[in-house]
Amino acid sequence: MTTATGRQLAGPLSAAVANLCVALQPQVSPETAAGFREVLRRLSAPLQVAIAGRIKSGKSTLVNALIGRRVAPTAVGECTRLVTRFQYGTVDRIEVIFTDGRKQVLPFDAEGMIPASLGVDVAEVSHVEAYLTNAVLRDLTVIDTPGLGSLDAASVARTEELLGAAGDLDPVSRNAVAGAEAVLYVVTQGVRADDHQALAAFTAATASREAGPVNAIAVLNKADTIAPESVDGSDGDVWKAALLLAEKQARILKPRVADVLPVIGLVAESAETGGFTAADAEALRRIAALDADTLDMMLMSADLFTGWECDVPAGVRVRLVEKLDLYGVRCALAALAAEPAVTAGALRRKLLDSSGLDGVRAKLNAVFRARADGIKAAAALASVTALAQASGDAGERQRVHNAIEVLLAKPEAHQLRLLEALTLVTSGAVAMPAELVEEVLRVGGSPHIPDQLGLRGRPLPELLAYALARAGWWRSFASFGATPAQSRVAHVVHRAYFLIWQQLRGGGQR
Repeated sequence: MTTATGRQLAGPLSAAVANLCVALQPQVSPETAAGFREVLRRLSAPLQVAIAGRIKSGKSTLVNALIGRRVAPTAVGECTRLVTRFQYGTVDRIEVIFTDGRKQVLPFDAEGMIPASLGVDVAEVSHVEAYLTNAVLRDLTVIDTPGLGSLDAASVARTEELLGAAGDLDPVSRNAVAGAEAVLYVVTQGVRADDHQALAAFTAATASREAGPVNAIAVLNKADTIAPESVDGSDGDVWKAALLLAEKQARILKPRVADVLPVIGLVAESAETGGFTAADAEALRRIAALDADTLDMMLMSADLFTGWECDVPAGVRVRLVEKLDLYGVRCALAALAAEPAVTAGALRRKLLDSSGLDGVRAKLNAVFRARADGIKAAAALASVTALAQASGDAGERQRVHNAIEVLLAKPEAHQLRLLEALTLVTSGAVAMPAELVEEVLRVGGSPHIPDQLGLRGRPLPELLAYALARAGWWRSFASFGATPAQSRVAHVVHRAYFLIWQQLRGGGQR
């Protein structure tokens, strides 16, 4: 999908917003036009996903696992205090971007990672661009952010400023187009209610588009460190405990995120990036051959596992714990006990399965990649609106406003209205009864009609009847009993149900 300018875009909604920017450029000031050019650039770029969370939550480890290459530094150092953008490139290289606009090109280190020391004054660095010949990054730019040690304004502002670095734009324009378009938020066992605020700080396109179920997912990292006895209903199973705790965290973070998924980042990184080798598999095979009593004793703690006297050198066992932690070691030994002849490649796959990474990737595809067109278009439209609002020319503001209203009046652009309504409701900007919030979340938060209606697996006549009935209810609510703000949202939801009904009548049921 391309615009009249030949730019490759995510889909028709992005194309509509891009053509809007092109048409408006001759009608606005040079400053606003420069902002529109940046919006166009971002529209034609891959979806930008920020990996955010508190310090020591394992963000960089998860970045490596998602990319499939151990490239982001995981030890605390100067690079972990900087925003690093991982994007596709035809040649692997690092560009250090300074606050004054200078660039310095660096190679990756001997192990293929970003060097632990950049050899420059970090105080003068804006951010780091890492280009990789990696297929994963063709349609997804991954942004590794500094950990939030607190919610103080300075740390939040620095991260947002770095995320929003946008060339030569003036500060107003740069702020209007700043930020990632989607957020993968990393939590650990100690999730707090104020993680709502941390999520809000990492807004998707900081032009007033707060994180919500369309553009934000959370992961419960380091799931293997959960004590199953501390989670009711886990039956002593670590992974079951992680699933139950993730459900609890989802309720705490709702409606800021689409879901919370457990993952073991260290195991995922080792299994997916080549860190787990045939030599590691052979060492585990030798450990699995030990007598049961010795093995049980060694697996009681990491210290016992690495310090116990046995034929496998202690240094080898230390490296296994560093790569897999004790949980991953236990999973590998259980797989070997069940299938002694399992190959190193199959054992690596079993470790990957045990990490939960496939579930995270599936959710990324369902929430982010499948909705990239709507997410990018909504973020771009929010930026266009912010640029216009920042203008000192009332006539310019009105021209942009009128053009946006014409765009949003088109039936094919209704998804943008729905995303806007969803953001208003989930952010609390428009207060609604809890049951109506749930319904708006359902209608606007799923790409599939049965899920939008909450009637998965039901026959077509039931779907048709429900969609038409709810369309009528929301139209009545908009006219009688709703506040003006609620009425605007209600009209959007009414229209969404009516369009669903029309699509079902036409034989479409995605």
